[in-house]
Amino acid sequence: MNLAMINDVSVCLGHGNGSFASETRYSVGSYPLSVAVGDFNNDAHLDIVIANSESNDVSVLLCHGNGSFASQTRYLAGATPISVAVGDFNKDTGLDIVVANRDSNDVSVLLGHGNGFFANETRYSVGYGPQSVATGDLNSDTLLDIVVVNGNENDVSVLLQYNRGALTYNVAYAAGGGSSIQCIVIDDFNSDTNLDIILSNQGTNNLGVLFGYGNGSFEKEMMLSTGSKSRPVLDALGDFNGDNLVDIAIANYGTKEVVMMLGNENGTFEMQKSHGKSFDSRPLAMISGDLDNDKRSEIAIVYDDNDN
Repeated sequence: MNLAMINDVSVCLGHGNGSFASETRYSVGSYPLSVAVGDFNNDAHLDIVIANSESNDVSVLLCHGNGSFASQTRYLAGATPISVAVGDFNKDTGLDIVVANRDSNDVSVLLGHGNGFFANETRYSVGYGPQSVATGDLNSDTLLDIVVVNGNENDVSVLLQYNRGALTYNVAYAAGGGSSIQCIVIDDFNSDTNLDIILSNQGTNNLGVLFGYGNGSFEKEMMLSTGSKSRPVLDALGDFNGDNLVDIAIANYGTKEVVMMLGNENGTFEMQKSHGKSFDSRPLAMISGDLDNDKRSEIAIVYDDNDN
């Protein structure tokens, strides 16, 4: 099912054992492509934000606390918003929203008021064709920064905060010609307390790892092969083997499989055989989490059934 064409989101409440209740649908904007969750009104319940790529806005759905959600409130973004993330950028205890706008070559930051409502967007220029966004404190100043994948340039823009909620463009890190970066994830992969970056390079059949120095700069990209003609398009992080280290799940569109790279403390990874999940359609999103309360991470994947 292509939910983007239906212009809604489905919420399936978990039973805590890995199974879920039937979906409840909520209307959003036109052609939703990305979703994130966070407590936007400080009521201890998770709310939803969706990037609507054709209506050039985001939809915010506030939770009632019983698993149901209020009707959407929409806020303008840039041209063709296709990736959304959340975080507290101005340290006011209210979550904010950042959106990557592919066709206006910028990101929109919407500062939250802490009551479920948001200020108008502020835009920051990045590279050409931004298509994936992530947040984290990249320079150890306790302020959240932004990392953006620029699909048309095959590089990454890093925007560092210099004031609460204000950002400055820092530097672009190239992934190499033909890399065709699809996805970005951030975590500390080598246990040095500094955040690192991993990129899915579909065009070169590998992952690119940028180890952070903790000051907003990064080492030269290290490549991890995902296999011949694998074409990795999505990554998700989790502890898949119960050793309390960050592992990577990779959706390889070329070989139609999900594979694992198990993390070691020194930032190296061990490739595992196929996870046993194959697919014919292009994966649109992949997340990990402890879905059955066994203290290990599972994976959920959304597919585009029209892409066969």
